[in-house]
Amino acid sequence: MKLVLASNNPGKLAELQAMFAPLGFDLITQGSLGIPEAPEPFHTFIENALTKARHAAQLSGLPAMADDAGLCVDAFGGLPGVQTAFYATQFGYPKGDDNNVRALLEQMADIDNRRAALVSTLVALRSADDPEPLVAVGRVVGEIAREPMGSNGFGFDPVMFVPEFGQTFAQLQVEVKNAHSHRGRAAAAMVALMRERWL
Repeated sequence: MKLVLASNNPGKLAELQAMFAPLGFDLITQGSLGIPEAPEPFHTFIENALTKARHAAQLSGLPAMADDAGLCVDAFGGLPGVQTAFYATQFGYPKGDDNNVRALLEQMADIDNRRAALVSTLVALRSADDPEPLVAVGRVVGEIAREPMGSNGFGFDPVMFVPEFGQTFAQLQVEVKNAHSHRGRAAAAMVALMRERWL
């Protein structure tokens, strides 16, 4: 069964495809169907994910799933949150993972409280009018490292130090990271929900 992923991020697609394959879902990006990205005007992960999933389901006529994820830094009151992808642009850098990491390290240079969480909220809909969206949240708490370490992953993975592993997400083997990341935890919860409610 086809399931539209309301994202064109190849990293997200690769991570999620592997996790949803056992359910028999063929994950396809909305871009491959010519569906433009939905606006994300909200300040919470769940509102943005629901909007994106509904948009993709409406324009494709297929079940859809969307993820809204970001970094929530304690010292910044939970920000950048939903603005994570555009974090660097606030500081005059072009949008991009490397610039986001650079900007974050600059802003945290003199901050001792380095606690942060990576949060992923997944929403899945059977149709655009589905009255019972499935919602799964994954969260990993760690600390922002003082410098990037590792080359696996994307986003803030090189500076997200996870004490339970003693490494950043970017230093972990891909399989380990996928199983224990915020997205991995949300996806595992979503797989369980889909098995229970949809299959």
